[in-house]
Amino acid sequence: MVAITLPDGSIKSFEGATTGAAIAASIGAGLAKAAIAVQVNGELRDLSDDIREDAAVSVITDKDEAGVEIIRHSTAHLLGHALKQLYPQAKMVIGPVIENGFYYDIDSEHRFSPEDLIALEERMQSLAATGYGVQKVWTPVKEAREIFAARDEDFKIRLIDDFDDGVKQVGLYHHQEYIDMCRGPHVPDMGKIKAFKLTKLSGSYWRGDAKGEPLQRIYGVAFRNKKELDAYLAQLAEAEKRDHRKIGKAQDLFHLQEEAPGMVFWHAKGWTIYREIENYMRQKLRKYGYQEVQGPQILDRSLWEKSGHWDKFGGNMFTCCIDEHDYAIKPMNCPGHVQIFNQGLRSYRELPLRYAEFGICHRNEPSGTLHGIMRVRRFVQDDGHIFCSRAQIRSEIENTCRMVYEVYQDFGFTEVELALSTRPEKRVGSDEIWDEAETALKLALEAQGLDYRLQPGEGAFYGPKIEFTLKDSIGRRWQCGTVQLDFSMPERLGAQYVDENGEKQTPVMIHRAVLGSLERFIGILIEQYAGWLPVWLSPVQAVLMPITDAHADYVADVASQMFEQNLRIEKDLRNEKISYKIREHTLARVPFLLVAGEREKEAGTLSVRTREGKDLGSMAVQDVIAMIRRLIDSKSQEISNS
Repeated sequence: MVAITLPDGSIKSFEGATTGAAIAASIGAGLAKAAIAVQVNGELRDLSDDIREDAAVSVITDKDEAGVEIIRHSTAHLLGHALKQLYPQAKMVIGPVIENGFYYDIDSEHRFSPEDLIALEERMQSLAATGYGVQKVWTPVKEAREIFAARDEDFKIRLIDDFDDGVKQVGLYHHQEYIDMCRGPHVPDMGKIKAFKLTKLSGSYWRGDAKGEPLQRIYGVAFRNKKELDAYLAQLAEAEKRDHRKIGKAQDLFHLQEEAPGMVFWHAKGWTIYREIENYMRQKLRKYGYQEVQGPQILDRSLWEKSGHWDKFGGNMFTCCIDEHDYAIKPMNCPGHVQIFNQGLRSYRELPLRYAEFGICHRNEPSGTLHGIMRVRRFVQDDGHIFCSRAQIRSEIENTCRMVYEVYQDFGFTEVELALSTRPEKRVGSDEIWDEAETALKLALEAQGLDYRLQPGEGAFYGPKIEFTLKDSIGRRWQCGTVQLDFSMPERLGAQYVDENGEKQTPVMIHRAVLGSLERFIGILIEQYAGWLPVWLSPVQAVLMPITDAHADYVADVASQMFEQNLRIEKDLRNEKISYKIREHTLARVPFLLVAGEREKEAGTLSVRTREGKDLGSMAVQDVIAMIRRLIDSKSQEISNS
């Protein structure tokens, strides 16, 4: 007898081995029809897999996130099926799940085009409409190799050859005449796949190595139903309008060029936004008791080896050799901050000691991953490191969380999701240290009543972390802030303080970033507001425009008053019609358009319009200044397009 415990605690007994399909059928016909897979003792498995021992089992449908992930994975197989029918000579490589969808890497002499995607998608729709059954066959490794050899699937053979000796059989999924190899699980039939779209093409390499064979990659998205797919495609269309690269060019904020791949050229207006954010963060640093420091750009290899970064990030570091010594341009700031802490003997009375740095970092990201200012090689991180005792961990974590939420609120992000990422497979430090660190973060979150999801295995190599993800105005999620607890690096780098008993102790190190990369965060802000930045962040907050040259002196006098109040204003003295100027500055998303003619000059007023086209009428100059100043000081989101 096999006893199956269901999620509600009830138990079903089966004579001998059973399957997920049989369990679903025993519960009800409706569930049997909706079932996609099963979870057996926490492990996802196909409905057809045997269950031979007592187990806790839950049936997975498309109402579960795991079910949607399986649908996306199976849609990648559906793409493979359609592609092999239309292009039999193509060789399939890998087809994993990614956020919202999937991709498949292909080796083919045929260069795929957007028109090919249309034909492939039509064939996929035809195949899915048949609702054909997917058969999983556990196959000995040797036999699987022979099957793919007969099909000239060279890359599948390479994948098989990479298996260690302990793997004796693999799961082959039969989609009519098409066969794919996968860990699974997959849908039992193609009737479960109802809403998908192929979205784009790109290049890739075998094993992600630029020295490997060049491949072609086809991307797609898949959802539970057409309604969700349509909503996502609408979001994509809106995201295209908000693309920070287009807006950055239109508003003259920044540019990138081939001579400095992944490194931003900031123009004056973009740099104004950058410095405004930096100055804002400096105010927060002072409020929360940080000392701003600055470390060197290049450090000796020996220090990176001691910290553990050389083994973990060596392949992504820019390195050089000087006087027969290996150096690396810093990819992060933490080892440098430990060196500052190590200067002089520290007392427990100095703790917590909070360092902050707008640290310039360089990482040799693969060229194919670079994306505007969102993914770059040279970036500035609003980095911070707190050195504290074990007894101070909880209060410091809570304090940091308060700071993070304050900052996000001021930038207009009201929906923040938290995740607790625990120990990864490759890590430094003992299990006891990791237990203590993970427990400390968990207790700090729970003490503040903060909801979070668990991300097993996603922590940094030196410690667990809290991740803050922002939801933007069109529903996209951006992971920005992190708080990481580190018991290992201070010890590895010799950090110590003298406790109240006169004994030397190793401090705990809390790594924290609020915005993350300033470049990426500015890109997020541009897309969040579609270029309609709040007044306090707008590079130009108002434009003064005289109707004729006779009013230019009055405009100059008003401009001086506004400059004295630290407003960012421009004068447009061009010999153009006012209507033309208003239109041009509206397109440039300048919050306030201020017009001065004879009537305004005599009355000491300005005619005020907003970039949204609202006419605020005639206002006294001091009232205009006070209005703009109030919006700036309150970090108001009032003047925006949202």
